[in-house]
Amino acid sequence: MMFEDLPSSTSLFLFGTTVALLVLHVLHFRVDTKGNRREPPGPKPLPLLGNLLQVDLKRLDASLFDLAKKYGPVFTVYLGPKKVVVLAGYKTVKTALVNYAEEFGDREVMPVFYDFNKGHGILFTNGDIWKEMRRFALSTLRDFGMGRRTSEEAIIEECHHLVEEFEQHKGEAFNNRRTVSYASSNVISALMFGKRFDYKDPEIHSLLERDTESIRLTGSASILIYNAFPWLGPCLKNWRALMKNVEDSVAETKRIIADLKETLNPDMCRCFIDVFLSRKQRLEESGIKDSHFHDDNLLYSVANLFAAGSDTIAISLHWSLLLMAKYPLIQDKVHEELRRVVGSRQIRVTDRKDLPYTDAVIHETQRLANIVPMAIPHKTSRDVTFQGCFIEKGTTVFPLLTSVLYDESRWESPHTFNPSHFLDKEGRFVKRDAFMPFSAGRRVCLGESLARMELFLFFTSLLQHFRFTPPPGVTEDELSLTPFVGFTLSPLPHELCAVSRQ
Repeated sequence: MMFEDLPSSTSLFLFGTTVALLVLHVLHFRVDTKGNRREPPGPKPLPLLGNLLQVDLKRLDASLFDLAKKYGPVFTVYLGPKKVVVLAGYKTVKTALVNYAEEFGDREVMPVFYDFNKGHGILFTNGDIWKEMRRFALSTLRDFGMGRRTSEEAIIEECHHLVEEFEQHKGEAFNNRRTVSYASSNVISALMFGKRFDYKDPEIHSLLERDTESIRLTGSASILIYNAFPWLGPCLKNWRALMKNVEDSVAETKRIIADLKETLNPDMCRCFIDVFLSRKQRLEESGIKDSHFHDDNLLYSVANLFAAGSDTIAISLHWSLLLMAKYPLIQDKVHEELRRVVGSRQIRVTDRKDLPYTDAVIHETQRLANIVPMAIPHKTSRDVTFQGCFIEKGTTVFPLLTSVLYDESRWESPHTFNPSHFLDKEGRFVKRDAFMPFSAGRRVCLGESLARMELFLFFTSLLQHFRFTPPPGVTEDELSLTPFVGFTLSPLPHELCAVSRQ
């Protein structure tokens, strides 16, 4: 049910409030007739509820993808009283985010996103705050080696730890989700905090478990309802749980920042936090007021980067190992290429160009996994006429990445795992324009270079050392590719065997 986590005592209140607001909200759904402007088409909304009853909130991206087949690549839906323009298909999404980067480049800060960051940080901000914090994050992380040789060495070190953890299971079935998450989080931890965590450290356990749970809750049906009707928040079990997670994570991050601040040496910065604190100190000493370098922007920038740099990499790797176990012939071809080209030595990023099949498998995993199916919502920064449709300034926009990664006009077999999508007839790796798992334009993932490096090194190191199989008594066909739906799409809980190749 739509309000399944609402206490029954609120039913009468909701009914009365709904009736009271019905007249107020019906005006939201009138079609604009000024100047004969053609607005994007879409299904007819109901007063107050909009199109909520016409979509599946448990898999909103799939519902919107289906609506695109009826209403076209630019269409309107109402999530409650909230008007949303959906962009579907490679051509439309790419044109909007790249060719109309300014017009479609703002972030839509939905109620739950404001609850996360209170208008600070990188992910859920606009204007000068966003520009300054993103610019600072990019330059600082690059100075610490993001996407370069320094990062490669840190990832390779983490690969050794990850292999050792897998070896401890001695080929028996286990759920690798947490172990993979610890490995990916340690890479971003080194950049943010100047250290890695032991896999048994309770601090990293609590940070990652809260982040994982928060991402799941953020994509739940009741939080989508909350974004449409924010006044419902205190009545929703999922919202209350989410706010408790946010509160605990903020407290934990503040403690880490405070510990680093006590030993800060501006002449020898160890990590992102040190550089931020040093910049803040210099600005204060210079008497500069109204700077964006303050405690809240530090806190929420760190939280944004840590969560983004941990979760998506871990989920991608989790999917890749599941797919290898499900498609053993593909796994064998990857291992054969690794054996022939690299042998037993440590794999380096420079090997990628000589491993076209392996590279194709990694790209195809990201495409099929479709981890962030609707991207993070955008907002128009000004009035714009796009593909013949007028879209008003301030309109929420969903760039539907599902429709790009599964675009039938761009992919030969969009709904199957097919590494040949990224190979030519001679078996050489080929780039595909419709490969957009990191989104595009002004809001493209700022950690893309690091993410690509991590996925390549973690995946190849594990395939070099292990053969992944289903647990005893489970066939490859029985391994499910049905996603666990949250704000991201992750595999359902499962176990695999990591059988040593030594």
